[in-house]
Amino acid sequence: MKYLKINYLLIGLITVLLAVALWPTIPWHGSAQDKIAQIKSRGVLRISTINSPLTYYTSNNAPAGMDYELAKRFADYLGVKLQVNVHQNLNDLFDDLDDGKADLLAAGLIYNSERLARFRTGPSYYSVSQQLVYRIGTPRPKNLGNLKGRLTVASGSAYMSTLRNIKENQYPDLDWAISTDQGPKALLEAVANGELDYTIGDSVTIGLLQRIHPQLAVAFDITDEEPVTWYMQREEDDSLNAAILDFFSQMEEEGAMARLEEKYLGHVGAFDYVDTRSFLRAIDDILPDIRPLFERYAAQIDWRLLAAISYQESHWNPQATSPTGVRGLMMLTRNTADSLQVADRLDPEQSIRGGSEYLQHMMEKVPESVPEDERIWFALAAYNMGYAHMLDARKLTQKQGANPDSWADVKLRLPMLSQKRYYSQTTYGYARGQEAYNYVENIRKYQLSLVGYLQEQEKKLAQRKTLEATLGEGYPAVAPDIAMN
Repeated sequence: MKYLKINYLLIGLITVLLAVALWPTIPWHGSAQDKIAQIKSRGVLRISTINSPLTYYTSNNAPAGMDYELAKRFADYLGVKLQVNVHQNLNDLFDDLDDGKADLLAAGLIYNSERLARFRTGPSYYSVSQQLVYRIGTPRPKNLGNLKGRLTVASGSAYMSTLRNIKENQYPDLDWAISTDQGPKALLEAVANGELDYTIGDSVTIGLLQRIHPQLAVAFDITDEEPVTWYMQREEDDSLNAAILDFFSQMEEEGAMARLEEKYLGHVGAFDYVDTRSFLRAIDDILPDIRPLFERYAAQIDWRLLAAISYQESHWNPQATSPTGVRGLMMLTRNTADSLQVADRLDPEQSIRGGSEYLQHMMEKVPESVPEDERIWFALAAYNMGYAHMLDARKLTQKQGANPDSWADVKLRLPMLSQKRYYSQTTYGYARGQEAYNYVENIRKYQLSLVGYLQEQEKKLAQRKTLEATLGEGYPAVAPDIAMN
């Protein structure tokens, strides 16, 4: 019996060792839970991203950004929570995929064929061109063979493969430095600050950063437009890719993708250096005195948006008066002011209070079918050209087979209200629709500049305090009586 027990033990031990050795080759191992099943079982979708004015940032202590919102909606689609890992450089993003720390990279990454050996991509959700940038006030290069300084690009970026291709086929003497500790956004800021000569960025990120750093200038396009996409691990299991394709298709069908693109990309537009510089100077010189009033009277909207509206109206000049008789910081008409109990339109506090209340009234009148985050744009169009004409623009949009609840669709019809072939089809006739279009777009650009510029100021202040605290710890104060000896 003793020998029999020993044999059983040996057989059991051998069985366990064989099971461990053969486990990876058993057909059902690994397929019991595909990628989507793993994510759902975990209850968390993990994405890695970078901090930029488009992909991911914080506003009012809440996360925001196009990639963040898109990923959050995908997590909701899967019925799980979203976990965001933020990195400063691109290599760390792909390390997260390699190490199994991320399910997706959602970071505004350009499609790059060199990456396809190790990773796969999702659908394209917008497109960009690669551009060379320099600082205004320095010579503008004509091409990559005409650089008069050092070109620096981020390690792990698609720009490196572009440069290698150009060096091989066009400019054999082309050379560049590789930054391993700074991402594309940080390099763009370094060029704007005069710390670097040149770098390469994508056209959308550059357009957004120019609202905060107007000295950042585009020399020329290096590539045609290329798709921006998510990245994931390349593996036999196709469940994650299939889910992403279905999710993007659903977003397109529902019009949610168009609204997201309008929210983050719709107002990038042409860049006006002089106007942007003037606005940033006004933020430093004028805004501090009237900021408390915007903070006090902004109700349903961010105070920075109310400030941007006021700047578009009056350039923050409390004495502003137009030929048509509108006056003050919010450029109120006499009738509007009377209806809001504004006795003195030139008084900053009364004007801001009255303008904010009138805008709230407009927002309340916007049809409930309009999405919550787009109601403000419809209200601003009505604020500028009248509520009835805004309704005409919606009707014209619907008549042309587009969505009257989508600002992206309606704003395209605003300029038509000044063309007889179109306004003759409306209830209230001619309106200065192009003016209303420009009005809303300018406000959105000013808001972008204001939010970004204030964040930059806060970041610099925090860095200064950290440095002062570090210096204080490193260099202890000397007692006054000793210092005098």
